[in-house]
Amino acid sequence: MKQPTLGVIIGNRGFFPSHLCREGRETILKVLEEEGIKAILLSPEDTEFGSVESLEDAEKCAALFKRHADEIDGVLVTLPNFGDERAVANALRWSGLNVPVLVHAFPDDATRMTVEYRRDSFCGKMSVCNNLKQYGIPFSLTTLHTVDPESDSFRQDLRTFIGTCRIVKGLRGVRMGMLGARPTAFNTVRFSEKLLERVGISVETLDLSEVFGRINRLSDDDPAVKAKREEIENYMPTTGVPAEALNKMAKLGVVVQRWMEENRLRATAVQCWTSMEEFFGVVPCTIMSMLSNALLPSACETDIAGVVGMYILQLASGKPSALVDWNNNYGDDPDKGVIFHCSNLPKALFAEGPVMDYQAIIAGTVGKENTYGTVVGRLKAGPFTYCRVSTDDTRGVITAYTGEGRLTDDPIQTFGGYGVVEIPNLQKLLRHICENGYEHHVAINPAQVADAVAEALGKYMGWEIYYHRG
Repeated sequence: MKQPTLGVIIGNRGFFPSHLCREGRETILKVLEEEGIKAILLSPEDTEFGSVESLEDAEKCAALFKRHADEIDGVLVTLPNFGDERAVANALRWSGLNVPVLVHAFPDDATRMTVEYRRDSFCGKMSVCNNLKQYGIPFSLTTLHTVDPESDSFRQDLRTFIGTCRIVKGLRGVRMGMLGARPTAFNTVRFSEKLLERVGISVETLDLSEVFGRINRLSDDDPAVKAKREEIENYMPTTGVPAEALNKMAKLGVVVQRWMEENRLRATAVQCWTSMEEFFGVVPCTIMSMLSNALLPSACETDIAGVVGMYILQLASGKPSALVDWNNNYGDDPDKGVIFHCSNLPKALFAEGPVMDYQAIIAGTVGKENTYGTVVGRLKAGPFTYCRVSTDDTRGVITAYTGEGRLTDDPIQTFGGYGVVEIPNLQKLLRHICENGYEHHVAINPAQVADAVAEALGKYMGWEIYYHRG
């Protein structure tokens, strides 16, 4: 992923010890460098220790941020002493930036509370937040009110904040593709293109007839087709899969890849049944799995809102996401359940290398020979984050829920792509899903990023978000 970049404002107040700003600046820049974050801030030549205190300082900071607006993912406001709340708020307002803001305050040392060393950042942080609230500038807070920047607590806050920044920046202006029409039987995955467009998410469509037409122009000997088939065979074992089916998958992969590149698409949702099987003769699951594994998330059943959730989790973690069904209870344990899809899950999420097979559910309708290409295996155990996005047309709002759980090693025998999950107070979450009319699909990602997701969607995107904490 691209190196994150933060604009940094070092707050200062004249009658507090200015040397604390010099030391604070050095510490903050050291931590940012260690965390792989690029910093854009005033230099000691611009203002005293590169801090922001006066009207003139705020103007200089705003001008600097304007020049680097395309680079800046978020802003870190740090207070080595009380700071000047108006200067901080003015710098942010005049910069014109519309990015997440993290407010941090250095802690005082109880053994060094003399005039020479006293910070009062504890109090100054409240004044800064008060002014940001008055200015209508949303902001995030550290877990602890005051915290040493070199501590594990602050570093984790910083990583979470960077995840929030990536989500916000990634969603604004993203283009997604819907390949085919919604399966008639799945009213569940209806969504509002207009609500998504309003927040910067565009949807490009392509009819399956056009896909099949473009495929028909490709020969088995086309270099792009041969290269894609080799890529498929290197991706997972294809033992027992007919050569004809592999060639069809390769052609589908070439067409989808070209369409995505031509239209600058970052994610797709596909009409995966049953037109694909009846009139083309394979399932698209392997191609979709490969896309998701390459950080180009692909969702089944034209679930655009579902792939938005996949993309959000991917932005936060930098890892591939999957879309699964909340599918079954697990025995009598109220906090465990089975997640499943038939499947197009990315290889990175499986406990062992997945294998290619035929799609057992659809095979009963269209014939086994027309359903090769599904990805079979068990999801690896470990922590995960889930997210679901939905568009509420009647109220004109976008809603979402997120939370964290654990994929377990509990025994289960089934087919497709599957796993057993454990989520604190799962029954409360399921009640929320049902009462609020959420879809049965949910995006998952093998990372713990729910804090970043909830902050990004609720505070900065303005969506209604339920954070399930158990």
